[in-house]
Amino acid sequence: MDTHHLARMANQIGGFFEAMPDRQEALAGIVQHIKRYWEPRMRRELQQCLQQNGGAELKEIVAEALRADEGWKV
Repeated sequence: MDTHHLARMANQIGGFFEAMPDRQEALAGIVQHIKRYWEPRMRRELQQCLQQNGGAELKEIVAEALRADEGWKV
């Protein structure tokens, strides 16, 4: 799968949760959504994207959520 597409999808998820007033709840929501709905292959590729370029394509809130919770990884 294209990492640009995965980053865009993750950013859309982040955009939804970014509107929440409680930042910690938003961060947890992002991770929970990815863990619940993304297949392992997608999560592995997102993990590679985060490791290779520090998540440069990701919204700040998405990168923060993924770095804060290791449980989303495969």
